Amino acid sequence: MGLISAIERFDLSREIKFETYAIMRIKGAIIDELRSLDWVPRSVRARAREVERAHAKLEHTLQRTPTDQEMADELGITVEELNDALLAISHSSIVALDELWSVSDSSGDQVSLMDTIEDPGAPDPARALDVGDLKDRIADSIAKLPEREKLVIALYYYENLTLREIGEVLGVTESRVSQMHTKAVLRLRSRMQEESFED
Repeated sequence: MGLISAIERFDLSREIKFETYAIMRIKGAIIDELRSLDWVPRSVRARAREVERAHAKLEHTLQRTPTDQEMADELGITVEELNDALLAISHSSIVALDELWSVSDSSGDQVSLMDTIEDPGAPDPARALDVGDLKDRIADSIAKLPEREKLVIALYYYENLTLREIGEVLGVTESRVSQMHTKAVLRLRSRMQEESFED
């Protein structure tokens, strides 16, 4: 938009290079666009600059951090208005996610803000532990099954074979495999419930 504006408004009679004129127009258009995208009102940005200047001036003059009352007096506002302004300014602040913060203990470790933000897609550690524990208990229960039932479970759930295919592997009928599968599942359920009661 800045380039189009520069082309439309360029005056050959002024004897300046088009490039120089266009750069100024383009920069202006970029700044205007960024301002239009800013969610913070200009008044808040202006107040933030005033507070920064007042703070720097008083700190230099007093050789210490100014009090809220001194800041308010310098800005010509009440302490309550200063606090309202600081609250509005704090809502407009942007923090870099990779900025390092010191951990408040004796370790002296540092952590970035990014490391403190929850990842909703990450697995829940407590749930992962519960699932891992459940898998271990199921594996132990399967290991205690009779060999043929253990084989049926392995072929059905891990190798994804159908009952008919398992029957062909074991040399028995599909209905016999179904019976072994049912017995194995019932045994596993029974063992898992017993362990739950023991816990």
